[in-house]
Amino acid sequence: MREYLLTLCITAAVTYLLTGPVRKFAIVAGAMPEIRARDVHREPTPRLGGIAMFIGLCAGLLVADHLPNLNEVFEKSNEPRALLSGAALIWLIGVLDDKFEIDALIKLGGQMIAAGVMVVQGLTILWIPVPGVGTVALTQWQSTLLTVALVVITINAVNFVDGLDGLASGMVCIAAAAFFMYAYRVWYSYGIEAAAPASLFAAILMGMCLGFLPHNMHPARIFMGDSGSMLIGLVLAAGAISVTGQVDPDVMNLFSGSERNTVHQMVPVYIPLLMPLTIIAIPAADLILAIVRRTWRGQSPFAADRGHLHHRLLEVGHSHSRAVLIMYFWAALIAFGALAYSVNSASMWIVLGVVVLSAVGLVLLLLPRFTPRAPRWAERFVPPRYRRRGTAAAVAGQAALAGAPAPAAAEPLGAPGAPQEPSGAPVRAGAAQANGATALGARTRLLDERRAGSSR
Repeated sequence: MREYLLTLCITAAVTYLLTGPVRKFAIVAGAMPEIRARDVHREPTPRLGGIAMFIGLCAGLLVADHLPNLNEVFEKSNEPRALLSGAALIWLIGVLDDKFEIDALIKLGGQMIAAGVMVVQGLTILWIPVPGVGTVALTQWQSTLLTVALVVITINAVNFVDGLDGLASGMVCIAAAAFFMYAYRVWYSYGIEAAAPASLFAAILMGMCLGFLPHNMHPARIFMGDSGSMLIGLVLAAGAISVTGQVDPDVMNLFSGSERNTVHQMVPVYIPLLMPLTIIAIPAADLILAIVRRTWRGQSPFAADRGHLHHRLLEVGHSHSRAVLIMYFWAALIAFGALAYSVNSASMWIVLGVVVLSAVGLVLLLLPRFTPRAPRWAERFVPPRYRRRGTAAAVAGQAALAGAPAPAAAEPLGAPGAPQEPSGAPVRAGAAQANGATALGARTRLLDERRAGSSR
């Protein structure tokens, strides 16, 4: 566990330290596209955050190769090299897209080629457990098609959900944490070495996301772009493929009897492995709904719109940060709920806990405009958004805390005869900042979906 923790920390540190210089490079390189109708940020923000994430991936693999316990992963398996090859290809395609906006079909072809590169080097699904049937061995063509399909679906699911600051990286980090716990349990508890590469991939993926999140949380100073979203999607899919198709369920010997009965009783154990139906269930659902919605309207499945789940949360009144936290909540509930059920499927407390937390999530969805207000005696100790509004005393108190005189009630700021804001005053919330930093302020209403431009 210490080796995995060290790999995670170094990956996160390298990604975090390089994101700042990468942001400056993106500004100089002109990777700051204009704001489109479907975007929720208010001014041009640099992309190419995937550059730092890819270097963090390389650093994590390099460190793991020199650690005694993790070095065996590189000696006994070719999967780390297969991951690096596919990641390098998909990252290069993403960088070109962030700069030049390449066609969606070209990106799809690149995704399939990157998946094919991993298949050629051995990172593929060899068999699948089927409840009631047993372990079904796949032919070479079946294995290749299933692996490529899983990689493409996962990449696009993560790419589709990358619409709010910190959303994609946070949700993938949650999914990677749940997947790491499962893969590490399979490797450490049952002594199955084939699960070691998946544990390593999940640890590195967590480091990539954690290192990038501080720069990407609202208001984001840099976006990961397609170079980052497609990269973390591919790494997540690689971990799923490594365990789902490489670990023979009969080797675990959890149950007695025939192999058919073993697989049938081990269905809960394989719930976290059916990617992307569990640990990235929210992005996968968003992907399916987007395809159905666009084809129903006679549009291309790759045509961008404002109908994604995070856009819907904003439309009903949730703030940017609250919408992201709600998506985090549902991603964690599905991922860790499936993980807990795989550990002990006979416990009713797990099912009841998931039901109760689901009810809490639904309440959060139905209370978009609820803002707790602090008592008057505590207003001095809480942020302004939690203070009561509407009284002159409250306005005067907030102005006094800010160190500025309160404006007269009869003469609002900006009216004739009212005191004017000095030219050297700090920029207010909602005003444009330099170098792509997004300021806080009142949220404008979302534009009509028909004005939507290309994807983020």
